[in-house]
Formats: sequence, structure tokens, C-alpha cells
Amino acid sequence: MIAYLGIGTNLGDRIANLHRAVELINEQAGHVLACSSFIETEPWGFKSDNPFLNAVVKIDTMHSPHNLLSVTQVIERTMGRTHKSVNGVYSDRIVDIDILLYDDLTVNDENLTIPHPLIWQRQFVYEPLLEIAPHLKKS
Repeated sequence: MIAYLGIGTNLGDRIANLHRAVELINEQAGHVLACSSFIETEPWGFKSDNPFLNAVVKIDTMHSPHNLLSVTQVIERTMGRTHKSVNGVYSDRIVDIDILLYDDLTVNDENLTIPHPLIWQRQFVYEPLLEIAPHLKKS
């Protein structure tokens, strides 16, 4: 199964954080088939003096969508993320990994929404996504 993951970081050595996240994704989530360029953006949804570095990876995974979510959360914790956003309240973070797309599946439950509902509202997501998957169209 093909999945696209968005990765962001705005704390510490951001370049090293993205490289480490991609490495761990390749080891634990699925074979990385492509990785976008890294782009720097301002924080989205909250104020911070720390800009983000973002990327999107395309992976070939054997994990189900919910298992993939669990794996990405383990990677976040492994890298030092201590808490997730709660009720849409965002904060600085060493790493954030979002499942953007998973084949042609649609998932909509209390733990997971695929496709990610904000792909086309977030330049830091759709720009790197379209770089590695130009066949997708902004809707």
C-alpha cells in the first residue's frame, strides 16, 4: 500500500530531525520511495518564534492505516515528542508526522481521518506533496 506522510519540526536541529524522521519511517513504517525537498514555513495555527521545516514522504507500507498511525506516534515519541496537540491547540514540537493519504482509502473515525482534512489549506503540506506526487490535484 502507498501512503504519503507529512513531517514537520520547529525545535532543535531541524534538518537533522527531518533526516532522522525519514530514517525511522523507512525502518519502521514502510520503505521510503520518495522524499520532497525541505521547506521552511511559519507556524500554522499558533504563534512561535521558531519556523518549521517540513517535508512529505511517499512510502510503501504493509501496515494498516491505524497501525501506521501507531507506528508514526512511536517514532514521534522516540524522537522526543512528549505530547500531541489537544483540541486543535498546537505548540512547538521536535517532530510531527501526519498520515496525509493512504492509497485510495477513506478513514473517518475518532482517531484517524484519511485523507488528512487540511491538506489543501496548508501550503507546507500540499507544496511538498505535489512535488513528489504531481498527479494529485489541489481541490
